[in-house]
Amino acid sequence: MIRHRFLSVCLFFSSVFAVAAFADSAAMIAKARAYLGKSETLDGVHSIHYIGKLDTIEEVDGAEKPVSYEIDIIFQKPCQQRIVLTKEKLVETTALDDYEAWHRQQDKSDDSRWRTLLFPKTKVKQLRASSWENLAFFQGLEQIGGTVVDHGPVEVDGKPGYKLSFVHEPGIVYSRYFDPATGRLLLTETDQGVRIREEGEILSGGIRFPKRIINVTTQRDTKERVVTIDVERVTVNETFPDDYFRVPLVPPK
Repeated sequence: MIRHRFLSVCLFFSSVFAVAAFADSAAMIAKARAYLGKSETLDGVHSIHYIGKLDTIEEVDGAEKPVSYEIDIIFQKPCQQRIVLTKEKLVETTALDDYEAWHRQQDKSDDSRWRTLLFPKTKVKQLRASSWENLAFFQGLEQIGGTVVDHGPVEVDGKPGYKLSFVHEPGIVYSRYFDPATGRLLLTETDQGVRIREEGEILSGGIRFPKRIINVTTQRDTKERVVTIDVERVTVNETFPDDYFRVPLVPPK
């Protein structure tokens, strides 16, 4: 009887702590969303379109050199994504159409020179998670089978932060660190080894978007690769045709 009562007490307190953690994470998510815009405005978003410039370091002719490309990014509900990178000689397109994802390289000077690669299931899942992360504004992960893990207060660069992990499934996790006072996103880490920081602000459609996105990836040799996206324009709620995202079967015209 004593053992039964002890277990009952333990289960009771575990339930209390779980409810408290859920309340804390829900409050932090609400504050983070409020920082970006009104809840009804965020819920009304069906597409986001970024246009800007990507800067990084790449190996060119055997030497590492700074490069700069035009970048065009589209996210559209329920689960579509398209990223177009315009280089000196190539146009590279990465896209997601629900459960199909692909990458295409197109020679800018010769329409007959192109190559399309279909992504495996693991990459499709990552892109689906990326689409949700960009369109849901932190809310509703449980509705698609994910969970939010509350890590509570932490330090970020020596300052107060609050950490929540958005777990889409094992191996696909976005750990986000927020300013507990304002709800501003301070840092994002993925289990792919990417650290993402946002700087500046662009207001579009009543929503705050970052002016600059800095992605830092630690590679196998512990060397860091930095990719910076400077956003020039953000448009909310354009409508894009399905063939923007569909797997291309023939060379573009």
